[in-house]
Amino acid sequence: MRGTPATPGKPDTSATPATPGTSLALTPPAELRGHLTARLGTAARAWLHRALSEAAAHPGTHGPISVWELRIAEAGRRCGAEHADAARVLILHAARADVDAVTRVYFQGTAAERRAVLHALPHLVPGPQALPLVEDALRTNDTRLLAAAVGPYAARHLDPHQWRHAVLKCLFTGVPVIAVADLDRRAHSDAELARMLSDYAAERTAAGRPVPEDLYRVLTLTDPTATPPAPAAGRGTHDSDDTRRTHGTDGTDAKES
Repeated sequence: MRGTPATPGKPDTSATPATPGTSLALTPPAELRGHLTARLGTAARAWLHRALSEAAAHPGTHGPISVWELRIAEAGRRCGAEHADAARVLILHAARADVDAVTRVYFQGTAAERRAVLHALPHLVPGPQALPLVEDALRTNDTRLLAAAVGPYAARHLDPHQWRHAVLKCLFTGVPVIAVADLDRRAHSDAELARMLSDYAAERTAAGRPVPEDLYRVLTLTDPTATPPAPAAGRGTHDSDDTRRTHGTDGTDAKES
């Protein structure tokens, strides 16, 4: 996440992480704040500083909604869509949001706000108490929400059965498996995951449909001695009908605030 320092009053967008969600979940908040403020314009930096100060000073609920929750809702407009996830993660951390707070923000929030909550979980919740939020996200077809759901918190706390189905959900919806945190370790020598992947590949092949290339990558992790079969000649690795189903009202093209 290293880049050229921002010109005063002008945001620097010269560098973005290769896997933004995983980076947000793994980067220490102090370091994340430095990366973000270097890329925001003057007005956005001032707004973020005020928002974080308010969250730190008043982490609890004041009235029907806490002031920091209002700032989470404003982040997209104030910082721009490109930086809103990071800003929301920082506000949640500054507010010391507990399980009740992140649950409230998640279920009352937009898709973008829910995604930020999922990115923030490793920084806020040490135990598995927030797993219902991950499980809810895994039931959607919003590919950006799914990618956030399979981050470090899920890798740490999902049980093997849930985690295997999360990997399959990524394959079903076209979420690149690079988004799955700790994939190499959790997939290693997982015979049940190998069986599920093989069954899915056989079903696709029998139906005359291409098998996602990512499936072979994960299958190799489950059995390092396996040789992945080559994709069928003349067919791509993505099915156009499947790709269309990952977008639209529930997918990555959905309108966010």
